[in-house]
Amino acid sequence: MSTRKKVLWGVGSALIIVYCLFPIAWIVSVSLKAPSDLSNESFLPSEVTWQNYELILTGGASDLFLPALRNSFGICLIATAISCLLAMFAAYAIARLDFPGKKLILSTALAVAIFPVISIVTPLFNLWRNIGLYDTWPGLIIPYLSLTLPISIWTMSAFFREIPWEMEQAAQVDGATTWQAFRRVIVPLAAPGVFTTAIIAFFIAWNDFIYGISLTSTEAARPVPAALGLFTGASQFEEPTGAISAAAVIVTIPVVVLVLLFQRRIVAGLTNGAVKG
Repeated sequence: MSTRKKVLWGVGSALIIVYCLFPIAWIVSVSLKAPSDLSNESFLPSEVTWQNYELILTGGASDLFLPALRNSFGICLIATAISCLLAMFAAYAIARLDFPGKKLILSTALAVAIFPVISIVTPLFNLWRNIGLYDTWPGLIIPYLSLTLPISIWTMSAFFREIPWEMEQAAQVDGATTWQAFRRVIVPLAAPGVFTTAIIAFFIAWNDFIYGISLTSTEAARPVPAALGLFTGASQFEEPTGAISAAAVIVTIPVVVLVLLFQRRIVAGLTNGAVKG
């Protein structure tokens, strides 16, 4: 490219980055402001304070935030593990076996992934209350699978298609059963794809709000996104803007760290198999 095009691409990329990161920078700035300084419309706080972080970690809001943080980690990790395990077998069957309805399964998985969550929350709410799953970890893990399993199947199937079929056949020729060849040959080769899928599934479960706010009512299972909507100020005249911003920053840190550490694997998982030749 010419120098002019490079400059234009650089300026355009910088503008897009600033546009995307400005809301995050604003939340960080608000989290460092004192309640009396929230009316200040300037970007930077008049005086940097950590009282919002102290409020949610050791203060009055810690009873709401810390259990929710524990619930989010536990529920999302379990939902991610189950979805990756189920998706691994489903993706192997879709990539390796020839059976009727294979394309229908992929189409159904895609349809489930784009289905509006809000339309099934009310039936789930009534069903969960009747069978005792309301406000429990399983009551959130099961709906989270409907969010994480479709994308996991799609991502893993792309990885399994790229694994040479001859390697599995060679293992079977050497005396390995189908299960042994799958466990000792296919799974290790597909480990990068499984890892990438796990990260993406964890992000999807971690960011869910509708299920969390609709299917929980106490700190027994309430996740962080739902807990943020229940923050209150010290009085009815005080808005918990600073505390919510501080909690949002803390919740965002694990996601940002994972993306920065494994961004190449995430991109590879999303684009693998998209281009042939």
